[in-house]
Amino acid sequence: QVQLVESGGGLVQPGGSLRLSCAASGFLFSLSSMNWYRQAPNKGREFVARIDVGGGSTSYADSVKGRFTISRDNAKSTVYLQMNGLKPDDTAMYYCNAASFPRSWGQGTQVTVSS
Repeated sequence: QVQLVESGGGLVQPGGSLRLSCAASGFLFSLSSMNWYRQAPNKGREFVARIDVGGGSTSYADSVKGRFTISRDNAKSTVYLQMNGLKPDDTAMYYCNAASFPRSWGQGTQVTVSS
């Protein structure tokens, strides 16, 4: 059974930083590309970042490019999202997702950017 457990969210001031983690289990983590998505209140879920199986290739939504960095540790079956220069528009619930299991989602971690 695929399990994804996100953590690391919180309340941060504009310009601040957070590092999100997603611990994965129930599948071969090292064989799956991993994604981060987010969902703001009253909005649909949107793609944030993606990393390939080896970590050598990444892609980002234009809205976070240059501020967010996705990475992974295959030995720990964990994917990370380093978020710098946070803006109020980044406020959302953040979810990780395995490309091999697109219908499996964790509970998410809330990020709130506010002064």
